[in-house]
Amino acid sequence: METRTLDNLESLPYFAPELGLVAAVLLLIAWDLAAPARLKLGGLVIISLAALGWSGGMGAYFLARDAGPQNLFYGLLAFDRFSNLFRVIFAFVTAAIVLFSVPPSKEAGVEPELRREPGEYFALILALSLGLNLMAASRHLLLIYLSLELVSVISFVLAGFKVNDARSSEAALKYVIFGGVASGIMLYGMSWIFGITASMRLGEIAARVAELTAQQGRVPEVVFVGTACVLAGFGYKISAAPFHMWTPDVYEGAPTPVTAFLSVGPKAAGFAVLVRFFWDALGAASPPPAVETPWPVLAGCLAVATMTIGNLSALGQENVKRMLAYSSIAHAGYMLLGFSVFSDAGVAAIVFYVVAYCFMNLGAFMVVMAVAEKSGGDETLSAFRGLGRRAPLVAASMAVFLVSLTGLPPMVGFVGKFYLFSALISAGGAWNWGLAVVGVVNSVISLFYYARVLRAMYLEQGERTEPTPVRRLLGAMTCALAVPTLLLGIYWGPVYDLVARSLTIIR
Repeated sequence: METRTLDNLESLPYFAPELGLVAAVLLLIAWDLAAPARLKLGGLVIISLAALGWSGGMGAYFLARDAGPQNLFYGLLAFDRFSNLFRVIFAFVTAAIVLFSVPPSKEAGVEPELRREPGEYFALILALSLGLNLMAASRHLLLIYLSLELVSVISFVLAGFKVNDARSSEAALKYVIFGGVASGIMLYGMSWIFGITASMRLGEIAARVAELTAQQGRVPEVVFVGTACVLAGFGYKISAAPFHMWTPDVYEGAPTPVTAFLSVGPKAAGFAVLVRFFWDALGAASPPPAVETPWPVLAGCLAVATMTIGNLSALGQENVKRMLAYSSIAHAGYMLLGFSVFSDAGVAAIVFYVVAYCFMNLGAFMVVMAVAEKSGGDETLSAFRGLGRRAPLVAASMAVFLVSLTGLPPMVGFVGKFYLFSALISAGGAWNWGLAVVGVVNSVISLFYYARVLRAMYLEQGERTEPTPVRRLLGAMTCALAVPTLLLGIYWGPVYDLVARSLTIIR
């Protein structure tokens, strides 16, 4: 199907999900200023969920309609199955975070984690979701940078949202410092690519890089250096080594709903823009014949370093929230394994794993928040001791999430890792087989620190033995996420087929 390039007015109908989010942000601000106090919170939640329902619903409609690929706004944004699938993913994740962020009632006797006015919080969450959509659809170096910075700056603010909390302020400061450095390196790399190709449009960059590669018989050194620097920005978003150092401190210090969002949303968007950049601008999936490209080796080395550092660092953690932060680094490494194959099977494995990761990681953080609420903010292993007897349903849900994060059957995490390793093995070669072996070994390592939480919940005695009631909203959402985590590990075919059909990327 021929790809058309649309002008600004022609592009607006295809940009409807993002326009809905922009309108909702403005409406949230107006409602926060004008609404009576007793109606304010409920209205903010309803407006946010309605906007996200519109964004995700339109993305699903475009997917179901199978609308042809378009270049929006004179080629700045891509409208294709890939971007529409991620619209649905981001809407789901953001809606879960909105519900996750609803503070407890005063009657619950729980100190809310977010102590500022909720209007600005929900407006920032929706603006962040807008940035994620733009990241997944960007086809221009400048728009990639601007959308990534939109996500980053809002993330800085949200990470420090707990006022009068030293850890939250420290998290925001570290996030800003690392983000600024990664952003500068990425811009420097983009300048190299622009200098050699004389274009910032990904399609034009691809044509020029292919021409230079064919002439020289290898990828030009300038392109390699520029790409390595651009990877700094993408690696910072997905928490890939060596750009991961901000992750544990930021995840530990930020409010738990924000941590859950940062661990899933920006990471998914980072992989989306990473895939589009390499496939669209560098033609990594289809190199010219007889030309060796360094991209698989570069991605493989990043994958090995990321998952190994994440898993080994998580082994000694007593704070469960910090342990999950290192776990998220390791899972970025697993997804990079699929990226290192540079094939449609590898991309499908990444996107399917992103879907699986949304369920199991969001659920794990919800359990951490539920436990911390009833233990005076304690997020360490001691708060989980005896949880299997004090709150059996929540503990069972946590067990489902941890087993899935480990990659054991019959959970969806096992299916996700199976597709990642299968893509490597199908590609063949000693390098890919070696990466698969390293991935399996790292999965075994991860079992040790996940099992520590399981042991604390079911085999150790806590200081308290009385039942621990959990807020109904958190309990219901935890169970709602545990069900697909289990069921998709048994019957995953339709979801994987949807992912495989959605890999039409404009090139």
